[in-house]
Amino acid sequence: MIPACYVAAYLGITKPDLRGSQQPRKLRFIYQSRGKTDRVDARALARVARMDPALLSPVEHRQEAVAQDLALLRARDLLVRTRVKLVGHVRGAVKATGARLRSSSTRGFTAAARPDLPEELRDTMAPVLSAIDAVSAQICSLNRKVVDLGKTKYKETELLQQVPGVGAVLSLAFVLSLERPDRFGKSRMVGAYLGLVPGRRQSGESDPQLRITKEGDEFLRRLLVQAAQYILGPFGPDTDLRRFGLSLHVRGGKYAKKRAVVAVARKLAVLLHRLWQSGEVYEPLRHALIQTAHAA
Repeated sequence: MIPACYVAAYLGITKPDLRGSQQPRKLRFIYQSRGKTDRVDARALARVARMDPALLSPVEHRQEAVAQDLALLRARDLLVRTRVKLVGHVRGAVKATGARLRSSSTRGFTAAARPDLPEELRDTMAPVLSAIDAVSAQICSLNRKVVDLGKTKYKETELLQQVPGVGAVLSLAFVLSLERPDRFGKSRMVGAYLGLVPGRRQSGESDPQLRITKEGDEFLRRLLVQAAQYILGPFGPDTDLRRFGLSLHVRGGKYAKKRAVVAVARKLAVLLHRLWQSGEVYEPLRHALIQTAHAA
């Protein structure tokens, strides 16, 4: 971090408030300089700021209360991923002996696995199963806190939970990550903010098709992809989002399913922002009804 006083001195600002408000790494000629010092960097930043501050990609800091609530969600996510790894370890160890554990949900894994464990692994796997039980108990406790936060402090999450596949965790993560719906002039900007749009490297006649940028919050992007997988899965209800994703999947081609999931995740992010901004009631088949009315 370049000291704010250096930048302020070159800009002629008496009382600067620039700490953390800029992204100097957006400027390659600064962080790849062979004579890099704070004063040299500050002079370069000040000159760019005089020309166009938008080149420095100003960032907006999260409020402390929001950051603390978001930390709860991230702690829950860590515990969930830890439980998945522990369950995978037990299944792998049992498979190595030539046996297999019956399929079960992660939540009820220990109850289903204990009777089927091979005799030679019972003592070895006992601490792992106990750890899974302990982690599951902590996850249940955090789940209750997440639901309470949504009902008491962030009531706008109820608007987002109208969409099938969007639960308490995703809706709260969406609200806490974006903080305010008016941060974006258009709902379509949310997809780019979360890194769910393809990258671009256009030059002359060359315009290659690139992967998504994966910019922004990786945690929220992963939750949106999980919701998209449910929407396109066997238990997803009939909605405009599902029909849109299935139409992309039917086109075929390499990675058709993955493309459909990412496209639905991007469209879901846009829809959630629109619901949050407008407060409208969600209509699952709105576009289908409009098309039917026009056809009639």
